Amino acid sequence: MIIKIAAVGTVALTIGTGLAQTTQPYAGFQHRSIKALSDQQMADLRAGRGMGLALAAELNGYPGPLHVLDLADALSLSSQQRVRVRELYDAMKAETIPLGETLISQEAALDRLFADRTATPTTLADATAAIGRTEGTLRFAHLKYHLAAIEILSAYQLRRYAELRGYANGDRSTPLHHHSGAGVADSPTPGSSR
Repeated sequence: MIIKIAAVGTVALTIGTGLAQTTQPYAGFQHRSIKALSDQQMADLRAGRGMGLALAAELNGYPGPLHVLDLADALSLSSQQRVRVRELYDAMKAETIPLGETLISQEAALDRLFADRTATPTTLADATAAIGRTEGTLRFAHLKYHLAAIEILSAYQLRRYAELRGYANGDRSTPLHHHSGAGVADSPTPGSSR
C-alpha cells in the first residue's frame, strides 16, 4: 500500500512539474528590455552573427564565410582563397550589423506599443510588417554570402568542409551543388599551400 501511494505521489509530482513548465514558459521574460529578444539574441544581431538564419544554405552544402575562415588550415585554403573569403565575411558583417540594429529598434518599438497600451490593429500591422521585411532582408544577406562562398572553394574543399562540420562523412558521394570552382583543383596536391 505504501509503495502504491509513493508511486502515485511520484507520478503526480512529475505531472505537476511538467504542467508548471508548460504553463509558464515565458516566466522571467517580462524583465527583458525588449520582451521578444534575449540579451544573447541582441548581442548576436549587433555582431552580425547568423543565428541559424542561413541553415538552408549551410546544411545543403553552401558554407558560411566565417566557418570557412575558422577551418582555413584544415581546408588547405590558398592565400587567394583566404583573401576572397575574408572579403565576403567583411562585406557580410558590414551589411548585417546595421540590419541587426534596425531589427532591434523595430522590436523595441513593437514592445513599446504594448507596454504603453497604444497598440492598434493599424500600428500593429505596420510594426510587424516592418519587422518582417527586416528579418527577410537580414536572412537574405546571410544566405547570399553562403551562396558566394561556394564559388571560391573546390569540390574537395566543400566535401572536406561538410566532413569537418559533421554534415557528411567526407566521401565523394556527398551531394554538392554546381559551382564554378574558379579554376581551383578538385583536391589539394601534396605539400600545397591550399
